[in-house]
Amino acid sequence: MITVKASQKLFTYAEVVNLTGICVEHLHNFVKRHRLGFIASATKAAGTKADDLLFTPWDLTVLVSLFPRCTH
Repeated sequence: MITVKASQKLFTYAEVVNLTGICVEHLHNFVKRHRLGFIASATKAAGTKADDLLFTPWDLTVLVSLFPRCTH
């Protein structure tokens, strides 16, 4: 079971890794295969575009339900 703040509507890639216990490689492959999360473009201070994958609480629920914690 994951406990998050009720006010938090979006989660970054790093937050999802910490909350779910799924390693970065497995999370990346699972998200691509099942089309979870969405891309949000953010402008860096240097003026370049960077894409960041964001997740909703529903995405977290799906991840926790379908994917076990990594043990390696």
